[in-house]
Amino acid sequence: MKITRVTSHVLGYDLPEELGYSQQYYARRTAHLVEVETDEGVTGWGECFGPGPVAVANKGIVEGVIQPMILGQDPLDRDVLWHKVYNLLRDHGQKGMPLQSLSGVDIALWDIAGKVADLPLHKLIGGAHRTQIPVYGYGMMLKREGIADHVARFKDEAAAIRDMGFVATKMKVGLGAKDDVKLCQAVRDGIGPDFEFMVDANHCYTTSDAFYVGRALDDLNAYWFEEPIAPEDLDGYRELRAGLKVNISGGEAEFNRWGWRAILENRGLDIAQPEVCALGGISEYLRVLALCHAHHTPVINHVWGSAVAVATNIQLLAAMPPLPGGLFPRAPWLEFDTTHNTFRDDLLQEPLNIQDQVARKGTVSVPTAPGIGVTPDAQVIAKYKIA
Repeated sequence: MKITRVTSHVLGYDLPEELGYSQQYYARRTAHLVEVETDEGVTGWGECFGPGPVAVANKGIVEGVIQPMILGQDPLDRDVLWHKVYNLLRDHGQKGMPLQSLSGVDIALWDIAGKVADLPLHKLIGGAHRTQIPVYGYGMMLKREGIADHVARFKDEAAAIRDMGFVATKMKVGLGAKDDVKLCQAVRDGIGPDFEFMVDANHCYTTSDAFYVGRALDDLNAYWFEEPIAPEDLDGYRELRAGLKVNISGGEAEFNRWGWRAILENRGLDIAQPEVCALGGISEYLRVLALCHAHHTPVINHVWGSAVAVATNIQLLAAMPPLPGGLFPRAPWLEFDTTHNTFRDDLLQEPLNIQDQVARKGTVSVPTAPGIGVTPDAQVIAKYKIA
């Protein structure tokens, strides 16, 4: 079997309403799918992390840089191909967009391997530790409105997400430390004292402001405080973890095993959040997962993107060993974006129907079809393709 073509599909559409987080507002949803074809008719699908212009730029890397390196090669030699590509790109960036691009290709190669073996991804990895994955819903996005409107909306939206059946909820912050504490209080008021909630800052704080918000989260019994400060500030993460009770989480902006080694050795995270569509794909994700568990750091994957990314993460969460184990271990959660996402809900030939599953049982079933377990609809891709 040989690889005959690698194609990027960058998709986009206008959202019904503008959304925001601590770094920007955005009015368009995009996704970057990767399709790897072979001379035996087996096709694999993957996804690259990165929105908008980043996705368009990554398309150039996937098709113009990585494709020539792997054309004619055996797609089952995925580890050989991973290291070939990484080694040739090392001089041009060991992180960021080259790794995002490699991630989509690598996921597609794993999808091919599963289809050739007629096994779902979790079986290729070693089996399912669980067949149902608990799902948490995130929402409470920033908008161009005042603090009073934010507070009222966050309180109502948090309660609505709880009532949808999700096992926990996550909110955005980024209005400034004092106003953000008001938002966190509103979410706790909306969901009540016993429902778990998390706070995602998207690295908007200085360390001192992160301590201010983090102490409020201690009082509100938040479960985790995600990316409170810049990902480069490893010392700051260590200081926050030592000084706060709330779990400190992060890692979505880190790449490959070498970057993750530095984070983990620094002991700055209570919860690791690797992004498989960015850090180097499934091949590198499994190495990072092993590093996390070697450092006794639990993993809850960061998930953002289309149904391809979601399905890939469901497979990985099924195959993730419990840490530390026992009769009643805390299961890893699937992250679910409750905002409008056509590329998750309408992309597939057979939809995942996550929200329907959550409403019934709070969990999602693990796909058992070969590979990542899902197939995109060519007509949907054609309708929304922008590059």
